[in-house]
Amino acid sequence: MANSLNKAMLIGHLGDNVKMHYFDEINCLGRFPVATNETYTNKQTKERITTTEWHNVVVRNKLAQLCEKYLSKGDRVYVEGRIKTRQWEQDGVKRYSTEIHATDMTFLTTKKDLNPARNAQNPAPSPSPTESKTEEIKPENPQDDDLPF
Repeated sequence: MANSLNKAMLIGHLGDNVKMHYFDEINCLGRFPVATNETYTNKQTKERITTTEWHNVVVRNKLAQLCEKYLSKGDRVYVEGRIKTRQWEQDGVKRYSTEIHATDMTFLTTKKDLNPARNAQNPAPSPSPTESKTEEIKPENPQDDDLPF
């Protein structure tokens, strides 16, 4: 059993498009900010207050290429990874940056899914009455599903 744990799980929206850095034809790195919101009600003023926290996410290689291909600013994602802190010196001043190095991601919504104008141009074919049969697929072992909770 491990003596420590370094794990971050975020659900939020991309604050910008994925910025890619290619080192060679195989290795690459992608970076993008993710915003998470917390909403609460001030007990004295009864006002709803929303605070936003920004997280710098880093993805590597195949995951970075998938993020570059499918994600854009505003998309909602689930990110799972490790917290890493970098430090460097710039003009004699020590600088620090905390990042989430993603190991797993789920694309929850994308702008392409939510854009009705784009969907109207390329509508999905509607099934005919004979094709509208639905099959229910049940997992063999209900504990083997891959839900993150």
